[in-house]
Amino acid sequence: MSRMESIGTELVPIKCLIVVYSYHHNNTAKIAQVFSEVLDAQIKTPDQVTQEELQQYDLIGFGAGIDSGKHYKPILDFVDRLSKVNNHKGFIFSTSAVQGAAKVKKDHSLLRDKLTSKGYIIVDEFSCKGFNTNLFLKYFGGMNKGRPNSEDLKHAKEFAFGLWQKVSNST
Repeated sequence: MSRMESIGTELVPIKCLIVVYSYHHNNTAKIAQVFSEVLDAQIKTPDQVTQEELQQYDLIGFGAGIDSGKHYKPILDFVDRLSKVNNHKGFIFSTSAVQGAAKVKKDHSLLRDKLTSKGYIIVDEFSCKGFNTNLFLKYFGGMNKGRPNSEDLKHAKEFAFGLWQKVSNST
């Protein structure tokens, strides 16, 4: 059964790229992998992507862990180097120690602002808890051990199907 059949609707295939910076515990890479499986997307790090290559995609995901209330610097620097585009579709994702709608909105605000200023239309955003051993937390075994967990990955899969529906129905 194809991905389109598995969600019970006819969707136009989309070409998707996921750009992710994940290094600490690879929390965000785990989420990117789920997105990749659903969207049949290639995953690359910021240093593996060229500006010209981005023109080939219908949807581009931008993700990283959150540090001090914003995405990790390599993904932000990557977006700073991007040329302006005309209404390209993108989505934002992250993992972080602390969640909550208002916090995620604030955590994503810098990356969202950078992308929209470059001409990207943000279709949707995703975030979930990630295992964290930064700073003093390492002395206590960290927080959110085992995250992202199977429930987080299930939510990521549902999110990716929703993205696919939104983007394929609008093309």
